[in-house]
Amino acid sequence: MSIRSLSPDGLVEAARSGNRRAIGRLLTLVERGGEAADEITDLTHPHTGGAHVVGITGAPGAGKSTLTGQLTKLLPTLGTRPAVLAVDPSSPLSGGAILGDRVRMDGVAGKDVFIRSVATRGHAGGLALSVPGSVRVFDAAGFDPVIIETVGVGQVEVDVVGAADTAVVVVNPGWGDAVQANKAGLLEVADVFVINKADRPGASDTRRDLELMLDLSHTTGQEDESGYRPPIVMATATDGSGVEEVWEAVEAHRRHLVSTGKLATRRTARLRYEIQNRVEQRIHAAAEEALDDVDLSDTRSPTELADEISDRLLG
Repeated sequence: MSIRSLSPDGLVEAARSGNRRAIGRLLTLVERGGEAADEITDLTHPHTGGAHVVGITGAPGAGKSTLTGQLTKLLPTLGTRPAVLAVDPSSPLSGGAILGDRVRMDGVAGKDVFIRSVATRGHAGGLALSVPGSVRVFDAAGFDPVIIETVGVGQVEVDVVGAADTAVVVVNPGWGDAVQANKAGLLEVADVFVINKADRPGASDTRRDLELMLDLSHTTGQEDESGYRPPIVMATATDGSGVEEVWEAVEAHRRHLVSTGKLATRRTARLRYEIQNRVEQRIHAAAEEALDDVDLSDTRSPTELADEISDRLLG
C-alpha cells in the first residue's frame, strides 16, 4: 500500500515501526497544519515524552549547522538515534525552506540520522505549532535526542529554543556576537554556551566576556535558583574539536533537570505554551470571520466594534 494512501493512524503506526517515508509524510502534514495536523498531534501525543529536545541557536554564520552535523555524526556512536529539525529561512519564490542548513549537515551527518527542514515563512506563527508537532512525530517514532537548529538570533529563535529541554547558544570569537546574544535575550535562555571557531584569535576574550555576563546575571538575581551556571565549551565544528565536550555538557544539563525536577516543569511550561498558541490561532481565525461581517462604514468607534466582536466570540 502507498504511504500517501495511509490514514493518519496508519502513518503513525508505520512511523513507529521505523518507516522513514511514513515519518516524512507525517512531518509534511504537520507543517501544512489544519485538521490532519491536529489528528496527528492527538495520535502521537500518547507515545511521546522519551526524547530529550535540544535547541541550538546563535547568530547567522556562527556554525550552528556544522556543529549540529558533527553532533549527529557523534551521537549514533554513543548508541542514540538522533533527529534534526532545521528551521531554515524561506525561499522568496516558493515560500519553502531554502535547505542551506540541511546541505551543510548532510555532509557530516551519520546515515542513521533523520534531518528535516522547515521554513520560517517570515514569522513565528506557523512555527509555534509545526515545531512542537514535528518534535512529537520524531519522539513517537523513537528518535532521541531531537535537535532543533534555528536560522539565527531573533525573536523566532528565542521562541523556538523555548521548545527545547536544553538550549545551546553558539557564538564566535568577537565581542559583537556575545553582545548580540545578550540583546536577543539568549543569555537568559542559554543552558550551554559554545564558542565555535575556538581556534581563531579572540576566543579567550569571548569566553571572558561571557563569564562576565554570567557573573552579572548572578549579582542581579537572574541566575537559576538551583545554582546551575551554563558551562562555556570551546569547539571548532569544522574539524569536530570539542564536539564530544559539547554533548557532555548537554547530558550534564539533562541530568541536572532530572535531579532537580525541572525537566517536568519545563515540559509542562512547553505544553502550556503550545496550548496557548493553539487557542490564540483559533480565536484569531474566528475574529477574522467575524470582521468579514462588520460594516466598516459604521459610525461607531473601533473600540465599540471590537467590544461587539469580543462579546460575540467570548459570550
